[in-house]
Amino acid sequence: MLEELSPEMQFILIIVGLAVLFLLVFWNNKRNKSKRFDRDKRNFRKNFYEKKQKQKDP
Repeated sequence: MLEELSPEMQFILIIVGLAVLFLLVFWNNKRNKSKRFDRDKRNFRKNFYEKKQKQKDP
């Protein structure tokens, strides 16, 4: 498949492919960080006391 293309075009396609993969990894890393840091379960003490209050109230 790549043999039909000139060596310069092969090099350009490899560079573009690596750039796309880099951007996908960068985007996924950013998305995972936002998932991890934006959740409520990060503060154990706050959640513990909220659960304790909910158990007392009913």
